[in-house]
Amino acid sequence: MAFSRCLAPLLAVLVAPRPEYVQSFMPNVAPGGVNGKVRAGRTTTRRRMFTGIVEEMGEVVSLEERDDMTLWDGSKGKGTELTVKGKVAMDGAYLGCSICVSGVCLTATELDFPSDQFKVGLAPETLRRTYLGSLKPGSAVNLERASEIGGRNSGHFVQGHVDGIGTIIDRWTDEDSLFFKVQVDDDLLRYIVPKGFVAIDGTSLTVCEVDTRPDEKWFTFMLVEYTQKKIIIPQKVVGDPLNIEVDVLGKYSESAIAAVLPRIEELENRVKELEQKLAEAGVDT
Repeated sequence: MAFSRCLAPLLAVLVAPRPEYVQSFMPNVAPGGVNGKVRAGRTTTRRRMFTGIVEEMGEVVSLEERDDMTLWDGSKGKGTELTVKGKVAMDGAYLGCSICVSGVCLTATELDFPSDQFKVGLAPETLRRTYLGSLKPGSAVNLERASEIGGRNSGHFVQGHVDGIGTIIDRWTDEDSLFFKVQVDDDLLRYIVPKGFVAIDGTSLTVCEVDTRPDEKWFTFMLVEYTQKKIIIPQKVVGDPLNIEVDVLGKYSESAIAAVLPRIEELENRVKELEQKLAEAGVDT
């Protein structure tokens, strides 16, 4: 259709991955700082977000609710702080850098290089949208550093902005493949399509099947033998939660099309009116 050809360039601009300009602190700091801990300084590093290729499985050290968090005006407020241990995630880390923790893009607020530990804050929105608030010391988490501009992307464009939580309702094996069936709400399932991308606990995966019937509402995905040993999902059982981020291309496309639909309807009505007038005038259309 001519309309589709006109809309394609618009969609290409809207959905094109944009590099993120991450504000960081303590530029070019070597592992050390004060007793190996880094807390201050400032620079700007150009990075984009994530690929969904998990770099390592980290371990939760602590999850604390604090009432001494320093706010922008110097006052104190309440907040939740998560401490995670991860050797790969700490390689090249700096204060303010983005680290994907089980699918959630979080900002490093403190770095302890000798112990390979970093701290991040969990905002109320993060606690509502994800299951990170239920983590305990010793819990395993998927970790991925933000990828640099020009790096290869073996997964898909993952923002680290979790859309909601899915629940495992079944799991089984087929030879060396491990399958999972996940139930999600309609507002997520509408963006999940067979053979499309989905990020689950920060892992870029391909959707196998989708069932949108009211009494079903699930999709399946499969883990190959190699991936099973590199991520935390195989450790989970029926009833466990998963952080779900649908493919942002679907959301951008829906938004772009929704914005032009009223104009399309208006034009269609005008065409119908014109055709009617031409018909009344005896002009063959």
